[in-house]
Order: sequence, then C-alpha cells, then structure tokens
Amino acid sequence: MHVTSEQRLDDGVLERGFTLGEIPGILWTPASASGSAPVPLILLGHPPLGLRAMYPRLAARARQAAADGFAAATIELPGSGDRPRQAAADQARADLRRAMEAGEPVGDEIIDALVLPLVDQAVPEWQAALDALLSLPEIGGPVGYSGGVISIGVRLAVVEPRIEAACLFAGSFVPRVMFEEARRVTIPLHVLLQWDDEGNDRQAALDLFDAFGSEEKSLHAHMGGHTGVPQSAGDAAARFFTRHLG
Repeated sequence: MHVTSEQRLDDGVLERGFTLGEIPGILWTPASASGSAPVPLILLGHPPLGLRAMYPRLAARARQAAADGFAAATIELPGSGDRPRQAAADQARADLRRAMEAGEPVGDEIIDALVLPLVDQAVPEWQAALDALLSLPEIGGPVGYSGGVISIGVRLAVVEPRIEAACLFAGSFVPRVMFEEARRVTIPLHVLLQWDDEGNDRQAALDLFDAFGSEEKSLHAHMGGHTGVPQSAGDAAARFFTRHLG
C-alpha cells in the first residue's frame, strides 16, 4: 500500500489517496484516529463508474462515517476509472443498454456476464485492501461494508469473516447464483431499496432480501429513483453501523 496524496479536510478528516499494486483507492480517517486509539473501518462500495465520478458521493459518505468515529475506505473497481478496460465487460454493458432501450427483458446471460466476473475479481481485491488497511496502527476494526454493487457485498459477507455488518444498496442486477450465496450470509444487514429505481428489478431485490440467512436483517424502501435516496436513509444506515461497529 503506497500513499500517493494526503490532505486534511475542513472538518479535520484526513483524506489519503493510495495505490495497492495498480489499484487506486482512498482512505478517510477521523481526527480522533491514532495508534493509541484505533477506530473501526467501513468499506465503501460503489458502482463501476470510476472513483472520479463517484468521489462527491463517496466523500460525503466517508465524512459522515468519520463524524461517527469510523474510518472509511474505497478502491477502484476492475475495468473502471483509470484501470484497463475489459472487453467482455464492455460488451455486456452494451448488451444491457441495448436490451433496456428496446424495452426487452434483461436475460440471465447478460446479467451473469456483467456481474459475475466483476465479483470474482473485485472481492479478492477488497480483501487485499482490507489486509493493508488493518495493518495501519490507527485502524483496528471491527469492519463493515456499505454500498453496492450488491453482489460484491453478498460475496464479501460470505467469504470475509472480518466484516461484521453490512449496509447493502439494492440497485444493481443480481445473478441467480447469488441467491444461493445470500442464504449463507449471517451477519446483520441493513438493506436500502429505491422503490422506483429505473435500473433495478424490484422483485429480484425483494427476493434477494428474503433469501438472506441473517437473523438480523431490515429492509428500508423509499419512493424515488436510483439517485433519490433521502438523507434519512443515510442517517438510519449510520445508526446501524454505530450499533454494530461502535
């Protein structure tokens, strides 16, 4: 893990850009974090639109986490931002756009081609990032995951025992195989769903929630499209992490 930039934001949060091999990332830590007082960590998931495009929303979420006493970190997903393009993923996105523009159902083959290779590559990268982040003296765990792509969050919840709670954003297509993985999820879950999300299969999101094996899980549905998440939803997610990580 190599730190590439560092700045202190106006609320005292320390923002550091880093690279993990060739993978860019960003780490935010509250002013209170130190080697003698390490803080929990929230991993910030996001869609594969690139860190530059997602930065305003990620930074806002990170600063809310810091205000609650948590560090937050994110990494660039495979095939997005400045990382090398992936021809198969680009083709799957083109097929998805074509189906949606034609008003046709999005078939399982398109969803699998779009999501499963991303999950298979991204999850080990998140785990490597977690190894590096937890080696820092000012970060001590426990660890939470917050955001999308929801299938990445599901896989991480299954294979990464250091993640103790997750807030999942139901705003992406879900391969059928992920429903089987969801049954193996046991950590506390807080799931956000935008009821009128134009790019989300609402019934699939509801079925996925039903499949989760967690004893503690809650579904928070709000009217509005993909980017219309109300502030109250963020506040509720913050309270969820305070209960389980604080």
